[in-house]
Parts: sequence; C-alpha cells; structure tokens
Amino acid sequence: MTRDGIAGLICLALAIGMLVLTRGLPQSSFVPLGPDFYPRIVLVIMAVLSALLIAADLWQRRAGAALAAASAEPAAERRNYRLVGITFAVFAGYVILLPFVGYRVATFIFVAALQSAFDPPRGARRWAMVLISALASAAITFIVFQHYLSVLLPRGKWTDW
Repeated sequence: MTRDGIAGLICLALAIGMLVLTRGLPQSSFVPLGPDFYPRIVLVIMAVLSALLIAADLWQRRAGAALAAASAEPAAERRNYRLVGITFAVFAGYVILLPFVGYRVATFIFVAALQSAFDPPRGARRWAMVLISALASAAITFIVFQHYLSVLLPRGKWTDW
C-alpha cells in the first residue's frame, strides 16, 4: 500500500471515530438541524472520500503491477509542490480576509484567485469564465447556507456585507 492508501486508512479511521463521538452532541430544540448535523455531513464526506482514496490506491497498485510486468522502466512521478504551497497561501489569505470583507466577497476572491493560480487565464474570455464561476460559487454557497440551511455566515467589518 502506498502513502495514499495509508493516508486514506488513517482518515477513514478518524472519520469513523469522530462520527461515533457526534452521538454525544446535544439535540437543539430551537432548530430542526442540531449541532450534530454539520459535523456529521463533513465526516461522512470525509469517510467516503477516504474509502475512494483507498480503492483508487488498490486499483492503481493492480494496474501498476500489470504495467510493471509489461514495461521494464517505471514511469517517474511528477510532483508539484509549488501548487500545494500556493493553495495553502490562497486559503490563508481567505481565512484572513473573511472577518474583514465577509463571506461573499472573500469567497469570490478565494475562488477566483485559486482558479487563476491553477490555470492562469489568457484572454478576456477566460477571465470572464473565472469571474463568472467565482461569482456563481460565492452566490450559490451563500444562498444554500444562509437561506436553506439557516447558517449565519460572517459579515465583514469593512463591508458589513
């Protein structure tokens, strides 16, 4: 098993363990969705993604064994640590901006900046697509969380928006 499979096993064990711990959270009488709802959603998604990571690792291992038997030279892996660092930096900027400009503006900036970092837009049409998808992401998540799920999202100190 590779590092991906081991990481998947660790994350799956953590998700299941923490999911069991959510059974002890108190039920809220004010809202239909209590304080246990959101952690359970996140932990179930984490468990599913961890299981998929384990399955992908096992599948890749089988395919890799067949490929290694057919080929004498293994393919070299290409790692891009620069993008990982950029992702952390953009996310840190998002977390720092959130209390000052609020959820909507910070999310718009975050999505646009991350898309631009991964695939720098060239031309007006690509910039328009980045801005439209950032606007749609911020608007849809705001509507879903604020209006449908009744989650209060942060307002900005500078924008009050």
